[in-house]
Amino acid sequence: ILFLGNGPSGICLSYLLSGYVPYFKRDSLHPHSILQRKLEEAPDVSILDQDLEYLSEGLEGRSHSPVALLFDTLLRPDTDLGGTAESVLTWWHEASRALPHLVLGKNPPGGAWHSIEGSMITLSRGEWMGLPDLPFKDWLRQKRRGLRNDRATAGDIAQYYQHYVMKKGLQKNFRCGTFVTSVRKVTTESISNHAQKEGSDSLWNLTEENMEVFKVDGFFKNGDGDKEPFSIYAENVVLATGTYDRPTWLGVKGENLSYVHHQLSALEEAVKDGSISIMSDPVLIVGAGLTAADAILFAHYCNIPVIHAFRRRVNDPGLIFNQLPKTMYPEYHKVHQMMKEQTAACSGPYECYVSLPEHQVLSFGKDKKCILQDGNGYQKVYKISMALVLTGSNPNLSFLPNNGIDLAMDCDQPVNPKRNPIDVDPFTYECAQEKGLYALGPLAGDNFVRFVQGGALAVASALLKKANKNPP
Repeated sequence: ILFLGNGPSGICLSYLLSGYVPYFKRDSLHPHSILQRKLEEAPDVSILDQDLEYLSEGLEGRSHSPVALLFDTLLRPDTDLGGTAESVLTWWHEASRALPHLVLGKNPPGGAWHSIEGSMITLSRGEWMGLPDLPFKDWLRQKRRGLRNDRATAGDIAQYYQHYVMKKGLQKNFRCGTFVTSVRKVTTESISNHAQKEGSDSLWNLTEENMEVFKVDGFFKNGDGDKEPFSIYAENVVLATGTYDRPTWLGVKGENLSYVHHQLSALEEAVKDGSISIMSDPVLIVGAGLTAADAILFAHYCNIPVIHAFRRRVNDPGLIFNQLPKTMYPEYHKVHQMMKEQTAACSGPYECYVSLPEHQVLSFGKDKKCILQDGNGYQKVYKISMALVLTGSNPNLSFLPNNGIDLAMDCDQPVNPKRNPIDVDPFTYECAQEKGLYALGPLAGDNFVRFVQGGALAVASALLKKANKNPP
């Protein structure tokens, strides 16, 4: 079994396939009485071997995935109500049930969490970032640190994920510095001659006449930066590559100019090397999501002047700020207030910041002049020092045939975590269009760490059934 991606989804699935098996903890009481009754029906059968559809029926919460809600409520029974009830699961290590697997990733374990500026505070509460059987807050306590406002920094989380892999003894399954370039279905007949030459036929049993397997090609970057190519054959492949790879472009003229960037790190670099300062022309920030908000907070903290352009109205219910509780997210609430009070039409109390709601970029000029258009069609020109286009990102599935478009819910559009995820079976996460291929996390529409873990439970359960490693 091969996983592509070593973020929280991949780590959690590796844990479940390394022989760590969850059971309902006897004498524990789940606040959801119907679920409690179902759990008591088969206390000696592991959760992996139970009917996940039956257990998750009737659960409600902040995810559309029934298994995500199930696993989350077993790990954190009443967290949405602010409760701190302990997990009703107990974990047993049953080595005989482990399935051999490899987890490939570019970064160290933790995936994209290593690419995010370390001091950024996470949107989710710290305890929601935790993985099974090692609570995040216990790990922080060992570091003698508390959670700020219940939330953690991205740097903490990246470290925690690396620690988790070591602590649970999973590192032998992880190959970091790995880049996958192609995943294709091939027949065992077409590769058996080649495999015998290469000596790699031990990866599966070749007794079956001409079965189909996946051929995964890529390269490994060694310590010297040299690329070493590899090919691996696997019966099952799990896509868990997340969506951090390809920032969305506006598609306007001049967007490829050197002063236009699509990642927050560009602003951090420019401030560090002094090319942008208090005296610079304003930085244009485009977008109204949390990454744009992080950029505004960073610029505000460094006294860098900002022009903030976004397409929606300030009170649009679809705007993320209108969905976040104020008490838990004071800094994002502050950004939202700035967006409301500091429009170009009326100057508010915040210096160095101008908000342009219902505006879109028409073009970027070589002279660092940017043309924006408002909701009434009026155009304005702004002189800026740099532009950050932070309007989301798309997964990079270039290693799949046709960029993975054939796997999506709508096969005419690219895969997008919010609008057009990969079409998977809700109880196994197997791709509807391609047997043996599974998708986890944002690719399957689960965008929060606390909910990607249910997908891992579903895949582990399905793969154990396939391998007949399930007790009767």
